Amino acid sequence: MRLSRGIVNVASSTNLLTDSKSLQLVLEPSLQLLSRKQRRLIRQNPGILHSVSGGLQSAVRECKWQFRNRRWNCPTASGPHLFGKIVNRGCRETAFIFAITSAGVTHSVARSCSEGSIESCTCDYRRRGPGGPDWHWGGCSDNIDFGRLFGREFVDSGEKGRDLRFLMNLHNNEAGRTTVFSEMRQECKCHGMSGSCTVRTCWMRLPTLRAVGDVLRDRFDGASRVLYGNRGSNRASRAELLRLEPEDPAHKPPSPHDLVYFEKSPNFCTYSGRLGTAGTAGRACNSSSPALDGCELLCCGRGHRTRTQRVTERCNCTFHWCCHVSCRNCTHTRVLHECL
Repeated sequence: MRLSRGIVNVASSTNLLTDSKSLQLVLEPSLQLLSRKQRRLIRQNPGILHSVSGGLQSAVRECKWQFRNRRWNCPTASGPHLFGKIVNRGCRETAFIFAITSAGVTHSVARSCSEGSIESCTCDYRRRGPGGPDWHWGGCSDNIDFGRLFGREFVDSGEKGRDLRFLMNLHNNEAGRTTVFSEMRQECKCHGMSGSCTVRTCWMRLPTLRAVGDVLRDRFDGASRVLYGNRGSNRASRAELLRLEPEDPAHKPPSPHDLVYFEKSPNFCTYSGRLGTAGTAGRACNSSSPALDGCELLCCGRGHRTRTQRVTERCNCTFHWCCHVSCRNCTHTRVLHECL
């Protein structure tokens, strides 16, 4: 059976969004259009398709930023399989992709509600009245509850089956949404004579997607390897049987915030058409770094080449009133290191 991998593999940035009538969001790997439930959700929430599209594109950019210095650098392709074969595996990288794309949709939808871009939702006005001795709730809180609910209905509906991969993907989807929620912060505005701030009006604000990405990358590094839970009882309900347990019995069960996986990652060092890995040959590396971006680790011990490049850039810029900026062109030599 060919299972849809949710919405994580859209066709391409140009195919991601056309218009609200044709709904050209493409599912991977069967290149179906949106499911019936997803189309219904789009129709019920005018304006939300642009938000979903923007959230997915932001998630792709964030994934690339977080892994820019690692062997797996979240590569994408312009063809019908955006993230490649990695989404069909059960490794850590798969877990991060599902979490960040789910978080991206939730984040974008919640923000769009408070901006008035979606007809079916607004700011979260439930927090009203006194919040403390010198402040009260007010303003326009980002509607994280609507974002989470829509994200769960829309993103998770693309997952089919009852196997370990299904449970892993649903868990990581929820971990992405939970991270957006848990990273929300209170913002306040002062009121009073001469800025004395005798009273403050406060509301809840979404984190930046960069902050969400930072947290999810840390959880990627500490992800839990899991397997099917087994209660050993024929009387257990289906819901009870469908659960994840740590592969190592000495470890605690994964929390809703944790990322989970069930198979070892490829080493990503060399090209493999079967695994869908591009390898690290030709990647830029840092010759003086002992970390993951260093030539020793990034190049997998194969060594690296060093070359120089002459670069011309604008420099010594001066602002002239009004309104003109003049700059000189400065040429310098840049030393580049690339994996063999």
